Amino acid sequence: MLVFCPHCGNALTISLADSSSRHPMGTSRFECRACPYESILDRQWCEDTEMKQKEVEDVFGGKEEFANADSVGTQCPAEGCNGDRAYFFQLQIRSADEPMTTFLKCTTCGARWREN
Repeated sequence: MLVFCPHCGNALTISLADSSSRHPMGTSRFECRACPYESILDRQWCEDTEMKQKEVEDVFGGKEEFANADSVGTQCPAEGCNGDRAYFFQLQIRSADEPMTTFLKCTTCGARWREN
């Protein structure tokens, strides 16, 4: 159901109203994002739900992603690191007419970066 503001005609959104003596747990309200119009609803329509993040598997191989990687001489971009070598591997993450992306990890401090 889509409800519109009677003053400016914009679509109203549902939000949680502040608690009051009549509604100590708070209640829901329609509110306009363009003007100060709001209308308290007779029951609570929205609630805060804590979302659980799903587990994501490491696409690049986790801790072992650089185990068999080659190394190359390069300057580490990390602040205060004077590392001059980095492990690297390349992946084609863009279209075929774009160059491969190089993923690097400093052999000294473990900082990670990528280059196109």
